[in-house]
Amino acid sequence: MLRCGEDATLGAIPPRAEIMEFWQAFTAPTGEDGPFTDRYPAPMPDGSRLVLPLRDYGEIGVAGFIANQAAIVVAQRIGGWMAEAARGLGAEIVVGLPTLGQVFAPAVAQGLGHANWVAPGWSRKRWYEEALSVPASSSTAPAERRLWLDPRLLPRLAGKRALLVDDVISTGSSALAGVALLDGVGARPVGLLVGMAQGGRWRATWPADIPVRAAFATPIFARVSGGWMPRAGSAPYDLCPLMSGKDAA
Repeated sequence: MLRCGEDATLGAIPPRAEIMEFWQAFTAPTGEDGPFTDRYPAPMPDGSRLVLPLRDYGEIGVAGFIANQAAIVVAQRIGGWMAEAARGLGAEIVVGLPTLGQVFAPAVAQGLGHANWVAPGWSRKRWYEEALSVPASSSTAPAERRLWLDPRLLPRLAGKRALLVDDVISTGSSALAGVALLDGVGARPVGLLVGMAQGGRWRATWPADIPVRAAFATPIFARVSGGWMPRAGSAPYDLCPLMSGKDAA
């Protein structure tokens, strides 16, 4: 049974006054290496830190990032890093996954020199076709729903090298739905680009022919006395071309 003030997925819900302190500004590194209690200063490509809330998933903890609650300047800078990280993939069209991948998709498309992008959605418009949809879920929204593509956007994808964009990859379930949607119209993605790569729980089921790039990465956390400690080697910095080993320390 849940205690008052708890959520089955995220654990204890912080007081309302504390929620929006996260994702609002970059900070200088402090040298803190844990244990961490309710927050984690994630390393950024420029050496700064972005303080993220820690979420209790039972046996593990993860760092949370909700892009549409971030300060505009924070989202803009991460979007710029994402575009740089994806530059070598040769993308010709950006496909932003709803909802939070669409915070970054316009900035990424603009950074890559594109005139527009493609926005699938969760709601079905009257002219949508069942064949242009796939079932989808995510770690933070586990109830199954459908991901839809407007048939009028098919010309933007025809013969193009499509880049999937999302905010976070965690288990990979929502990104895999995006892959399935594009496969259904003959547009196998040339890559997946995310703001944050959250550990590596998604790796076992991810297609080997679709590279993943990220602006930054965070580890999986193990419960210890006094809070949470990052599991050694669990932050996938290998996906972050803008981050050196020194940046990630």
